[in-house]
Amino acid sequence: MIRAAVLTAALSLAMTTAALAAPTVVTSPEPLPAAHDKPRVFLGGSIDMGKAVDWQAQMIAALADQDVVILNPRRPDWNPAWKPVADEPEFRRQVEWELAALESADVIVLYLTPGSQAPISLLEMGLHARTGKLVVLCPEGFWRKGNVDITAQKYGVKQVESLDALIAEVKARVGK
Repeated sequence: MIRAAVLTAALSLAMTTAALAAPTVVTSPEPLPAAHDKPRVFLGGSIDMGKAVDWQAQMIAALADQDVVILNPRRPDWNPAWKPVADEPEFRRQVEWELAALESADVIVLYLTPGSQAPISLLEMGLHARTGKLVVLCPEGFWRKGNVDITAQKYGVKQVESLDALIAEVKARVGK
């Protein structure tokens, strides 16, 4: 009887701890949380108007045990017909959300996938190269890998060699 009660209490504690460690995922254009009581991870990198592999979903799944806020710019309702001009309301909303999310992030992840172009991610890398927030995965096959490597080296940006290493680095940074 005592053994069963101890086991039940242990299971309850484990389930409560797991529930407390679940991430909050905020996807553009949802409002950013007002409280900054958990580490924030921005998932920048290749999207290419929805054509790039959805590596953000893999990262979100890998962080399922972390008590973090994940800021995901890949929105399910993106319409490629929106013109990339300042007076296009949804385009402006997206850009302003990304700028605010980047500023509020504690960790900025950039995964520049081979075969993609990710020009906005290159812009974001330039904006945040000196912040110490960036961790970059840029494998062979990314069209401007040389620029990324030289910039990362010059400004001390952490680069990793695989998605597994990217996940491990993010977990190490948010676990501090």
